Amino acid sequence: MTNRLLRSCYLPVLLLVCIGWVVQAIAQERVAPDAVDLDTTLSLDRLTSQLATKRVVFVGETHDRYDHHLNQLEIIKRLHHLDPNLAIGVEYFQQPFQAQVDDYIEGRTTEKEFLRATEYFVGWGYDYRLYAPIFRFAREQRIPVRALNVPIGLASAVAKSGIAGLSAGQRTYLPKEIGPADEAYKSRLREAFAEHKTTKPDAFDHFVEAQLVWDEGMAESAATYLTGHPGRKMVILAGAGHVVFGTGIPKRLERRTNATYAIVLNSGEDLEPHMADYLLLTKKQELPPAGVLGISLDVNGGEAQIRSVNRGEAAEKAGLHKGDVVLEIDGQKVNKIADVRVALWDKKPGDHVQVTVRSKRAKSPRTLDIELTAPSKGP
Repeated sequence: MTNRLLRSCYLPVLLLVCIGWVVQAIAQERVAPDAVDLDTTLSLDRLTSQLATKRVVFVGETHDRYDHHLNQLEIIKRLHHLDPNLAIGVEYFQQPFQAQVDDYIEGRTTEKEFLRATEYFVGWGYDYRLYAPIFRFAREQRIPVRALNVPIGLASAVAKSGIAGLSAGQRTYLPKEIGPADEAYKSRLREAFAEHKTTKPDAFDHFVEAQLVWDEGMAESAATYLTGHPGRKMVILAGAGHVVFGTGIPKRLERRTNATYAIVLNSGEDLEPHMADYLLLTKKQELPPAGVLGISLDVNGGEAQIRSVNRGEAAEKAGLHKGDVVLEIDGQKVNKIADVRVALWDKKPGDHVQVTVRSKRAKSPRTLDIELTAPSKGP
């Protein structure tokens, strides 16, 4: 309508009149905005009491936001206080490692054994200090934790060749039922897909299929647990993209269980109507600096060789060099980069570790007492 009005405005004397028509037309076409009263808030007690009426509570996160994980823990603690018959479902672990997650929650393994056994730093990789308080609370209270995610390679294989291209072995953890992706779901994926910059003809369709496998797989895992434990409620922790608008995991879980649910998002997301039931407003909070060796590694043939040493950090001060091979840290063998991350995940600047290395300059391995430093801020 606007273009038609502009085409009719060809006489100068009518220009102002036509401009008025255009403005009026645009105003009529514009959708009135929704208003949110940011001064009207819920107390956490009232929020928790409302969440407690649902069988499933989704708490979406930005993975590297420490305040988001502290918010998740606070909700878990408050819901557990109201009803101890609670379970936690998490995106962070893959379904094949359920037994190893159970071992840690039941107190049969240590934290480092847990991280190593679940291949946490391979399959997830975010700083475990972000999540440790949640899992420690679950262990203290013996709250069951469900590993919801599909195996790390499954979604990647689907993104590469589609579901039709999977081998029989890869189909083992494929969800039994995969619902279609509606247009709103696809639209939200296009922005993420654009970052891949691929020109393959079926690439976007395969990308959508991979996301469906991811969401349906987590929904199916949660549904299996809830069906087998009729009296339990569940808090599900996952990236905001998997829960926003309910079209990722929530509605796919509801389809399987008819469970009532609520969606809680943390601040940091672009706000849109109906994206969640509740929004938690918190300031960004950073983890304290970690204790680091200050090295990067290459792994070949089961040996972790130092590729570079950061200037001014712990390894350089201790006399380690490019080409040295890290054999052990605090008596734990190092065969891959994840072994180093497991050994150091809870260390602070100033902590000491025993590092055994082999170098070309020495005939036999040597063990050094190294004081860890904070990561340097400069290049």
